[in-house]
Amino acid sequence: MIDPLAALRPGAHSAVFTCMGVTAQDRVFILTDRARVAIAEALAEAARSAGAVVRIVQLEDYAPRPIVAVPVALHQDLVTFAPSVTFYAATGQKGEITFRIGLRVFLVHDLHVRHAHMIGITEQLMTQGMTADYHQIARLTEQVYELARQAHEIHVTSPAGTDLTARFDPALRWVPCTGIYHRAGQWGNLPEGETFTCPATAEGVVAASVLGDYFSEKYGVLPTPIFFHISAGEISRVTGANQALVDEVTAYLSSAENGRRMGEFAIGTNIGLNGLTGNLLQDEKLPGIHVAFGDSYPHETGATWSASIHVDVIPTSCTIELDGRTIMVDGKFTL
Repeated sequence: MIDPLAALRPGAHSAVFTCMGVTAQDRVFILTDRARVAIAEALAEAARSAGAVVRIVQLEDYAPRPIVAVPVALHQDLVTFAPSVTFYAATGQKGEITFRIGLRVFLVHDLHVRHAHMIGITEQLMTQGMTADYHQIARLTEQVYELARQAHEIHVTSPAGTDLTARFDPALRWVPCTGIYHRAGQWGNLPEGETFTCPATAEGVVAASVLGDYFSEKYGVLPTPIFFHISAGEISRVTGANQALVDEVTAYLSSAENGRRMGEFAIGTNIGLNGLTGNLLQDEKLPGIHVAFGDSYPHETGATWSASIHVDVIPTSCTIELDGRTIMVDGKFTL
C-alpha cells in the first residue's frame, strides 16, 4: 500500500523541528483547507511525535471561500485552544489577503505564538524548499541582513530588463527571515530565506517572471516577463506582451489605497533553490530580489502606511549592488 505521507515527511520534520522548534511543551494549531489536508496531516504527525498537543482545522468549516476577515468561530477556537505554535498550510484565493494579514497580526501580536505561514504550500515545495539546510540559510540571511540594513541605495539589474534603484530610510527596519522561529511572537513564511524592508523610494523597471497574491496560483511562471515601471516609489505603468494580464494586474493594484506603492524590497537567501516553480511562497526565496506593491508590513518594518493588498513580483538572474558593492551576479551570491 502506498503511504500518502511518505514524500512529505522530510519537509514536515524540517518545518516542525528545525524551523519551529516544536517540543512536548507546545500546543500546535494547524489551519488548512480541503486541498492541503495531506500536508497538514504530515505536519501534525511530526508535531505529535514531539509530544505536542495538536489540532487540525479546515478553512471551509468556518466560512465559504474566499474569506475576507477572521471568522468569529475561528477566533474563538484559537483563544480556547491557546496554541504556542500555529501553521497556516492552505491554498490562496483572490481577496483573502486581508483575512491572512488580520489572522497573522492576531496570532503574533495578541496570542504571541510562533507562526509558520505556508500560504500556497504544495507537495513540490515540501520536497524542495522545505528540505533545504535551514541552519546554512539562517547564517547567510543574517550576513545579508547585516549588509542590507546599513545600505543607503541598492541597484538591481537582470538580463530580462530589470534596472531598479531603491533607496532606504534608516528609520525603517530590515527584517531577517531565517526560517528558524523558536521564540514566542516570531513568524515567517515556509519555505523561508529572505530579508526585507519597506523602501523609502524607488525608480526604474522590474521585469517579473512570477507574480504574487492569487496571480501565482492562476498563472505560475510567466512565459514572457511583465514589466513594472516605477517612479517615486509607485507604479507609473505596467507593460507586457500579454495585454489581458497587464490589464488584470493594473486593475487589481489600482483597486486599493496604496496598492500601486512599493511596500516591500527583499533579498532572497534560500541557496537550496535553483529555479522557479511558479509558486510565490518558494520562488520569492530564490537568491535574488523581489519587491511587492501594497502593504508595507508596518508592524515589522516600522512603515507608517499600509494597504489591503500585497502583490509580490519576482525577477530572475539578478545582479545586486549595495552602495556600489556587488553581492550577487546573475543570481549567485559573491559574498
